Amino acid sequence: MARKAAGRARLRWAAAVLLVALVAGASGWWHLRHWQPSRGAFPLQGVEVSAGDGEVDWRAVKAIGADFAYLDASASAFARDPAFTKNLQAARSARLQVGAVHRYDPCQPADRQAANFVTVVPRDPAMLPPAVELDGLADACPVKVSDQAVESELMTFLNQIETHTGKPALLKLSSGFEKRYHLASAIERNLWLSEDRFQPDYAGRPWTLWTANSALSTEALDQPVRWIVVQP
Repeated sequence: MARKAAGRARLRWAAAVLLVALVAGASGWWHLRHWQPSRGAFPLQGVEVSAGDGEVDWRAVKAIGADFAYLDASASAFARDPAFTKNLQAARSARLQVGAVHRYDPCQPADRQAANFVTVVPRDPAMLPPAVELDGLADACPVKVSDQAVESELMTFLNQIETHTGKPALLKLSSGFEKRYHLASAIERNLWLSEDRFQPDYAGRPWTLWTANSALSTEALDQPVRWIVVQP
């Protein structure tokens, strides 16, 4: 009998521990989904939006504290975000500053990618500096691309889009891309880094923009939004 009682006690204890862990996990998940850096520490905050985020209530985005929006505009040599023009006009109507993002493809020639970007993104001095998302590696390219060629082609691309926009671009570096190519130290441009909840340090130098929550749940969007802050 004593053994059975002890066994039941251990089961109750294990169940209680499991319940506490589940509640703590759910609470942590909820907190992360709704967490934004404090406005006192980071006065300027904003969002990154693409067509994949669905219909956007831009006035609601403004109401939850966004000062600016980066909109996915183009990718590689031919792809274009179908919602870019609509989002650009609507975000401006909501009195947000707006910038454009190009998702860079190391497998495609720089001049073709630049032509794609400048076709989509207007030459407008009121826009924020363009951002170049650097995530995909050249390992899967049909034709081998050396690490040196990745850097060289990227510089060609940057020069061409900066001529179009009149502003130095931001490098939106993923940790994997930086680990492979070490471009933060090779190319002198402001950095946009990503890491949920904790400030990123994988580039080895200070960032200018930080995606602080890659899946912030808000009433402004049907899908979680990428929430960004500016280094004060």
